[in-house]
Amino acid sequence: MDPSIAPASRAAAVTPNDTAIVGARALYIGTAGDVAIAPRRDMDPVIFRNVPAGTILPVHAAIVALTGTTASNIIALF
Repeated sequence: MDPSIAPASRAAAVTPNDTAIVGARALYIGTAGDVAIAPRRDMDPVIFRNVPAGTILPVHAAIVALTGTTASNIIALF
């Protein structure tokens, strides 16, 4: 299967950090809130507002920033 469309095969808990590289293909949001994501490490984060609990955000997340993130129990899908 083409790896760009294959389902995730790994997962890991995310601790938001303004500089740590996550490199996730998608994020599961366990507890509702805002999520600040930089799609590439050389880009400023974009804030997804009011993301409901249980949402899977199908976006590449190089960085899940601490600044601007209020959601918690975030899981990175790889």
